Amino acid sequence: MIVLGIGNVLMGDEGVGVHAIKALEEAQLPPGVPLVDGGTGGFHLLALFHEHDAMILIDATLDGAAPGTVRVLHPRFASDFPRSLSAHDIGLRDLVEAAVLTGPLPRIDLITVSIPSINPMTLELTPAVAAAIPEVVAKVRLLLEEKPAV
Repeated sequence: MIVLGIGNVLMGDEGVGVHAIKALEEAQLPPGVPLVDGGTGGFHLLALFHEHDAMILIDATLDGAAPGTVRVLHPRFASDFPRSLSAHDIGLRDLVEAAVLTGPLPRIDLITVSIPSINPMTLELTPAVAAAIPEVVAKVRLLLEEKPAV
């Protein structure tokens, strides 16, 4: 099991996945669970999909829901991922589609945090999105309890 947060911290709320990883580093999680700051994603993350049997992904989404809404999705196929979850150079769905081409996918749980917009050149999260971080940490804990690291 690995926990991977992706996002661009230079674009405000879009970096919520990376901020969540930083919060998880301070949380007391079970030993042996790697926490990875995936930054803006990219094909260099492909190997992670094949090095672990299970993965929790954390990312921002521009889905129109109230800012700070946290959802846990259980996508089974690359097509189950929303096409444009965020503004990374390569989208999460594109990354998953590429991972499928290189081997079977691990079990994936996707935690999304709804953001209102992308704000370039700011490091701060908006209050609603920052307030969602403890819920993301709680969801990760719950998923780890359900599917412990091996």
